[in-house]
Amino acid sequence: MLIVMKRDASKAEIDAVVERIGALGLSAIPLPGAERTAIGTFGVAAREYADQLESLPGVAEIVLVSRPFKLSSREVRAEDTVVRIAGVPVGAGQPLAVMAGPCSVETREQTLATAKAVRAAGAVLFRGGAYKPSTSPYSFRGLGPSGLELLSEARAATGLPIVTEVLTPTDVELVASHADCLQIGARNMQNFSLLDACGEQAKPVLLKRGMAATVEELLLSAEYILAKGNPNVILCERGIRTFEKYTRNTFDINAIPLLKKLSHLPVLADPSHGTGKWYLVAPVALAAVAAGADGLLIEVHPSPDHALKDGFQSLTFDNFEKLMAMLPAIASAIGRPVAAAA
Repeated sequence: MLIVMKRDASKAEIDAVVERIGALGLSAIPLPGAERTAIGTFGVAAREYADQLESLPGVAEIVLVSRPFKLSSREVRAEDTVVRIAGVPVGAGQPLAVMAGPCSVETREQTLATAKAVRAAGAVLFRGGAYKPSTSPYSFRGLGPSGLELLSEARAATGLPIVTEVLTPTDVELVASHADCLQIGARNMQNFSLLDACGEQAKPVLLKRGMAATVEELLLSAEYILAKGNPNVILCERGIRTFEKYTRNTFDINAIPLLKKLSHLPVLADPSHGTGKWYLVAPVALAAVAAGADGLLIEVHPSPDHALKDGFQSLTFDNFEKLMAMLPAIASAIGRPVAAAA
């Protein structure tokens, strides 16, 4: 249920409505808009109190939200949300944001070389994994805290904000102290304790679609973060598992315009995981931009054949530079610029 306040509603009236909602045993999340404030109201019996709440001073109307995902729905917020990652805007027609870097932070030399290369090619955000979930317990699982230190060093050297994955609720505080954006990977999309923990801190969250998740399940996972009070959520399409064996996943290009229709949240595309083949990354990235993606997540490595994780889907520095050179033509065709590093 959505409580829409009048345009001239005072802060005291808004606070009184929030207090009344709490007294009824419901949860309230204020949603400031360009012209007026709305208040999302959640609880098992929320609709039973619609008449009471509509009579409060400053309330314009009550809107019953039909979607199972409430806060991420366009029924609640019609205008697109812009999420800022350390000053880099993502979404709502802002310049296309490219975040790039290695799947895993391996060494100081590899990390700094990649950060400098992707910045020179035009990336505005640096991504790299210090903690890595692996299907096999014997695979490389990241450097942990020392990897976070390397990411902080890369940011200092290049000025690029850092995006990195967090795996457990207990790691959220540590990762957030180094990262500018917390990534929740596909395997953790429905780790509800982790979603809650990321929602309770203020850094932006990049939420990847699970490998077997529907669009609605992705939006409901985003709802966990939003309902805890963190409005800075970015969705990421990274392919789903199908019967096709020639690619790592089947990249769901449909999901990009569909998510943009259903939700106000920014949508990124990850063609690296979406295909699993380096030679498919560029064409699928261009298709994602044409479909309306707000940004791209690209894996880049100085020597992909020696990478400890996901080398076959990683671009070399030269191939990444070539992709970045192609992006402006596609972006401009749909009336969108490509962001440049500060």
